[in-house]
Amino acid sequence: MLGKYIRKKNRLSPAQIMVIGFAMIILIGAILLNTPMATNSGEQVGFINALFTSTSAVCVTGLVVVDTGTYWTLFGKVVIITLIQVGGLGFMSMATLFAILVRKKIYLHQRLLIQEALNQYDLSGLVRLTRHILIGTFIIEGIGAIILSSVFVPQMGFAKGIGYGVFHAISAFCNAGFDLMGNFSSLTSYVDNITVNIVIMMLIILGGLGFPVMFDVMKKRKFSKLNLHSKIVISISSFLILFGFILFFAIEYSNPDTLGGLSFKGKVLGALFQSVTTRTAGFNTIDLAAMKDSSKFLTVIFMFIGGSPASTAGGIKTTTIGVLFLSVIAFIRGKEDVEAFGRRISYTVVNKSLGVIAIGVSIVVVLTMSLSLTDTKFQFIHILFEAVSAYGTVGLSIFGSPNLTTIGKILIALSMFAGRVGALTILFAISNRKKKSVIRYPEEKVMVG
Repeated sequence: MLGKYIRKKNRLSPAQIMVIGFAMIILIGAILLNTPMATNSGEQVGFINALFTSTSAVCVTGLVVVDTGTYWTLFGKVVIITLIQVGGLGFMSMATLFAILVRKKIYLHQRLLIQEALNQYDLSGLVRLTRHILIGTFIIEGIGAIILSSVFVPQMGFAKGIGYGVFHAISAFCNAGFDLMGNFSSLTSYVDNITVNIVIMMLIILGGLGFPVMFDVMKKRKFSKLNLHSKIVISISSFLILFGFILFFAIEYSNPDTLGGLSFKGKVLGALFQSVTTRTAGFNTIDLAAMKDSSKFLTVIFMFIGGSPASTAGGIKTTTIGVLFLSVIAFIRGKEDVEAFGRRISYTVVNKSLGVIAIGVSIVVVLTMSLSLTDTKFQFIHILFEAVSAYGTVGLSIFGSPNLTTIGKILIALSMFAGRVGALTILFAISNRKKKSVIRYPEEKVMVG
């Protein structure tokens, strides 16, 4: 009886298991990618480079130190896409899939882990939700792979075209941004291809909305009937895509190195794709280095915001920025409650949003300052771009991750890990908080503003 009690008290918290689980998957991936059979040259890529690539894949970021399409063998590419799928869905979702397949009972502790992984508030229906997530993911990725293959097969042949279709469908839905096109070109050769652009963008958007939102939309169909979370996610996401498209289109319209030399159709597709992909996807169809500084800074802002909770995307999340905006509106109007769509948002959510933003800004500031010391040959805007891209698990890069110093690569890898697992989750895992304070101190005024 005593031994059982001790084991129960020493059990790791869900946050700790999340952090350790992702770290173990990254380590396994790094070991596999550092084998000679993973590279076309037959030589080891080096543990730091393997660790960086594995972290980028598991954290569905897309930053790379070697060209994915030409450097890795089929084995290496399979390892990478497997890491992307596991990282995109979350290792607990994959563990649940295995438990379902072998008909293993899922106990309370496993349900708590799923709750932490999916960022849900209660335990009811978690296994059913996970099952729907897995089925929905494979269906969406399958449809995307079939449509993309219809473009790639005529160009590359049947086997290679199918492989490229599957790889890019998974990478897009998981918001990873890894590609096989070679020479770090991403999807620039398809800038005016309607099929590739539309399919990739739809996969990115669906993956970034979050599974609870997709299921809520499929179940209720009408916007007015959706829950508050879904309404905020859809509203903020739609606004950001439209706002980003208008600004990118206006700023880069006459830039001969980006949209300037394209047809009107190409300009529209290029601007729209850029607006979508900056939200943590990592693909690009125009030369990022050739963009104007205003477009680069706009991209930094979008990358920091990212996608939505319980999705494959990173960033501080659309709902976080939405709650902050609503809080400011409530303050300006002199209201005590933060409201949206006829509902009140609790101050617990408001405080969490402020915490997420503060931690995110702090990490980006520290990372940017550190990179400015370790990688002095790059411009500040490019260092900031790389830092936010890593923390937002986006994968877009201007000066190129291969040019980072060893220390720079380690810093970026740590930032990708924090961005994917969640800075709050890591802090909770370290602090292992167990009890809420029962002491309330006297209130006193503080001047701010």
